[in-house]
Amino acid sequence: MSDSSQFHENRSHSDKIKVGSERAFGLVFAIVFVLVGLAPLLDQLPVRIWALATAGGFVFAALITPNILRPLNLIWFKFGLLLHKIVNPVIMGLLFVVTIVPMALIFRLIGKDPLNRKLDPEASSYWIRRSPPGPTPDSMKNQF
Repeated sequence: MSDSSQFHENRSHSDKIKVGSERAFGLVFAIVFVLVGLAPLLDQLPVRIWALATAGGFVFAALITPNILRPLNLIWFKFGLLLHKIVNPVIMGLLFVVTIVPMALIFRLIGKDPLNRKLDPEASSYWIRRSPPGPTPDSMKNQF
């Protein structure tokens, strides 16, 4: 049994993600290389000719023959998917550790139990009566 069959939802999103167009890829990388080429001007240094030439090559390829950029676009796309698989769990773990764990520790220190999970051996039921009562059971027939 594979890991994905243990979940109700399909956790594989890579089949839904589409690769961007080669023209857009080429123009974006041309802009990046123009920025790399002109960045030394901020410190009164000479421009990076190699970066500007690379930017020109990307513009030419993007506008004239975008299919030439397909292999680079696929490599970049797969690199993005790899980064997603690595960075997403790290960020989610950090969010959990930075937000949920401190809140749980504070709640335990002050004795707060918002879910009312304490066991009561004397209780015949843990059902909480609503006052006023909620909707009738008949109203839940056609939920979807």
